[in-house]
Amino acid sequence: MTSTTASDTSGAPSPARPSWLTRLETDAPDVVACWRVFDWSLAGLKGLRRELRTRAPGGTVPQILAQQEAVGEELERVLRSLPEPLLRAPGGEEDWNVAQAFAHTSAARRFLATWASLDAAGEWPEDQPPVVTPSVPGPADASVDQLLILLEKSRRAIRVAAERIEGHELDRCRMQHPLIGHLRCGEWLLFIGIHDLMHLEQLDRLRETDAAIADA
Repeated sequence: MTSTTASDTSGAPSPARPSWLTRLETDAPDVVACWRVFDWSLAGLKGLRRELRTRAPGGTVPQILAQQEAVGEELERVLRSLPEPLLRAPGGEEDWNVAQAFAHTSAARRFLATWASLDAAGEWPEDQPPVVTPSVPGPADASVDQLLILLEKSRRAIRVAAERIEGHELDRCRMQHPLIGHLRCGEWLLFIGIHDLMHLEQLDRLRETDAAIADA
């Protein structure tokens, strides 16, 4: 990875910016901006909601979808770069391995988009509404090829969801996340990428660490 290293005010070099982040700062700026302000503190949650509200007004579905496509490309790029044995290494969340973390990511982006689109299309199932359950791992033994299939399913689901949400970006979505709460339908479409970046950062760090160990 080649990158220009900037210097901070102390004169010490700051860490090189990951190549995936450099690309997404150009191709998915709204996703990156929301990801930068977010953490699980109260201040982080408030900052996230402010950014989502600012960056997902009416008429923004096409640009949000384009950014989600860019995030999907980065997820595919990092997945294809992972050696198969690394899929069984610790995945950076709870006691999951890398395969479980990646499958979790693809499932979250698929179902959050689909459930938000149900409400936008007037098809919310009142009797058995979807329930967002965080921290559900994917299969521990999934291969790269299997994970690529799951990723492609999520990308197709996001495209379909975007078609349904377009024109309904400002509708309040009844889907509730136990940590995030309620968002507007367009805001959910944008939020998906923030969750992806959390895991993309973990996967890239694991890949870099593995490569450094191999070269030592």
